[in-house]
Amino acid sequence: MSIEQGTTYTHEFSFTQDEVVKFAEVTGDKNPVHLDEAYAAATMFKRPIMHGFLGGSVFSKVFGTLFPGEGTIYLKQSMSFMRPMYVNAVYEVRMTVKEVNKEKHRANVETNIVDKATGDVVISGEATVMNVNRI
Repeated sequence: MSIEQGTTYTHEFSFTQDEVVKFAEVTGDKNPVHLDEAYAAATMFKRPIMHGFLGGSVFSKVFGTLFPGEGTIYLKQSMSFMRPMYVNAVYEVRMTVKEVNKEKHRANVETNIVDKATGDVVISGEATVMNVNRI
């Protein structure tokens, strides 16, 4: 898939608590705010929250398999964690291509995750990607 400046892409997703537990196992981040309902209930969040990087990991899935897809390599990603994310909530990745360098097969892409129920941006950022086959 070739991309041009101004191109947008969206992708809906959610995570289960089992996936949060698996992420904690893989990363070693076993902070109880992610895993222990009683602990999280006593925090400002009132319930377990997802790891921010688990939420942000969806950008990798989208770039590598959906938009622009196969052959896409991450070069840089900034992320600001604006609001907590929760299991079983529905979120949407919203990407907008800001700049394309066809000679270097690179693109700068605005990367946001939005809570579908509230419309709030929960993760805001920007990525630089290249594609070994196209862009």
